[in-house]
Amino acid sequence: MTAIDLESAFCAPNYDPLRVILTRGRDVWLWSDDGRRFLDMMSAYSAVSHGHAHPRILRALVEQASTLSVVSRAFYSDRLGVFLEKLCCVTRLDAACPMNTGAEAVETAIKAARRWGERVKGIPRDRAEIIVADGNFHGRTTTIVGFSDEPEYRSGFGPFAPGFVRVEFGSAESLAAAISPNTCAVLVEPIQGEAGIRVPPAGWLRQVRKTCTDNHVLLILDEVQSGLGRTGRWFACDHEDVRPDGLCLGKALGGGVLPVSAFVGTRELINVLTPGSHGSTFGGNPLAATVGLEALRVIEEEGLIERSAERGALLKQRIAAIRSPLIREVRGKGLWIGVDFDPAYIRARQVCERLLQRGILTKETHDTVVRLAPPLTIGRAELEWAIDQFHDCISELERTHRRA
Repeated sequence: MTAIDLESAFCAPNYDPLRVILTRGRDVWLWSDDGRRFLDMMSAYSAVSHGHAHPRILRALVEQASTLSVVSRAFYSDRLGVFLEKLCCVTRLDAACPMNTGAEAVETAIKAARRWGERVKGIPRDRAEIIVADGNFHGRTTTIVGFSDEPEYRSGFGPFAPGFVRVEFGSAESLAAAISPNTCAVLVEPIQGEAGIRVPPAGWLRQVRKTCTDNHVLLILDEVQSGLGRTGRWFACDHEDVRPDGLCLGKALGGGVLPVSAFVGTRELINVLTPGSHGSTFGGNPLAATVGLEALRVIEEEGLIERSAERGALLKQRIAAIRSPLIREVRGKGLWIGVDFDPAYIRARQVCERLLQRGILTKETHDTVVRLAPPLTIGRAELEWAIDQFHDCISELERTHRRA
């Protein structure tokens, strides 16, 4: 049996992978079992922003794994404090609760916001409400999918938890109208990733910040995908110089080798998480803390944020210059670009399959959008080659469509 056959036989069918078997990765390149080389234009949804097998991160991983890996938060370690100090420095926030996955960071944020609403703001018990945006994607736990408006994420998984109010993404007016005395927090992505790299109007996030401040409501930003240099700044909220009350981080925080996440916030917010109220066996373990610290240092010391801004501008400019009836819109910031295809002509999955044949790996979202999000380490020559392949792929698909 092939690896595809084995995975299909024994793995839950909750993904629909492209038909390639990957066996090795180095920086921006991946190799398949038959020796073919592919350029990674996906970065595992931003988890591999540092590139595959980054030598500094691997060295930190191996050295710490041979010393001490997991002891649980039942004890102190010599690694967690130094990691969280650095994390608070780059986020401009006060304290953090370390977890493992992005969804856990969001769940932590929800719990902290509700308890803050009751104990600090004075909202009656079990009445706290959190405002979210349409098109949101914050993870796949039952609480989180319960406030999604995507039918496939919700179907068959109810009943869902109450306490969430959904408003129009990018509309400050819609959000302001939804605030009530029971509103404890607004939870949004500064740029929506899974929805197709949806960028809100300029100034929207600043207005959201003001509305939250004026109404004594927390602003919690989910930057699990958009954070840590992906958009050409440390965080997407930095484009509008917005400081949230809470920040959900993950993916790139693990340097492409481990699941590492955190909910970072103001001291007032983080302090509601008292002993016994929340926890994680693996969250904040010495190995994760060591890798997370090195991941932050690599981003800073190797200029990956600046590279994302520069290479991202080139990527967006070149892709937006493609004139094709297949493409409806090109949007994004930094090395995070979504190309929206017209479903009357083609499905995004077909584009990804053609790119696979040309040595480019990426994945569609919502049937119409192809994401272009390489590791932040990508060189100019590699990026230009990818753009050329993308352009040729679109031209080829146009000719195929005309013949059909």
